[in-house]
Amino acid sequence: MTAEQTSLPRSIPIFPLNGALLLPGGMLPLNIFEPRYVAMVEDAMKGDKIIGMIQPKPEQMSCGTPFVQSIGCAGEIARCEHTNDGRYLIVLAGRSRFKVADEMAPLRGYRRIKAEWLSEPEVPFSLNRKRLMPALKNFLSDRGVECDWSAADNCPDDKLLTTLAMICPFTPPEQQALLEAPDAAARSELLTALLEIACPDCAHRH
Repeated sequence: MTAEQTSLPRSIPIFPLNGALLLPGGMLPLNIFEPRYVAMVEDAMKGDKIIGMIQPKPEQMSCGTPFVQSIGCAGEIARCEHTNDGRYLIVLAGRSRFKVADEMAPLRGYRRIKAEWLSEPEVPFSLNRKRLMPALKNFLSDRGVECDWSAADNCPDDKLLTTLAMICPFTPPEQQALLEAPDAAARSELLTALLEIACPDCAHRH
């Protein structure tokens, strides 16, 4: 566990949200409007500002509440704006991945867990941009998504990896696989493979 992780709380609120991915070092904007999650943000702002993002599973408990994945990522509220209609517009700054050690009793309607913080190994890696960029261009082009390619070209490998993993419209299982990748090198390889699988004819276009 890193020195930063020792400062993180043992128990945290969780926000189960399908199709949303937060990674350490990433920034995730969220529009909070459900009463229980409004309460969660208010409580977090009074405390350590930590919220755990996690994907729900398709399966539900007998009470109708969905099970959640075993691994998520906690973020610290870096920006918080209270709107006139009672919503919160927040930005979470990714701090650390966690494993769900145990689920606690809900508080004010939102769920809470005991977190086991997962280390991010400092493994040297570099993005294989000769593979990545053609696949990325076709992946985004096929979906009508614009990209600032000069900014991408000048972006450091670690930041580009995190940003692409979070913003590309992957499926929830693919997002979960990216989150669970043990280190940046493995995440980089998986990201490139997902883009190539989505655009199998990339090689023929370039």
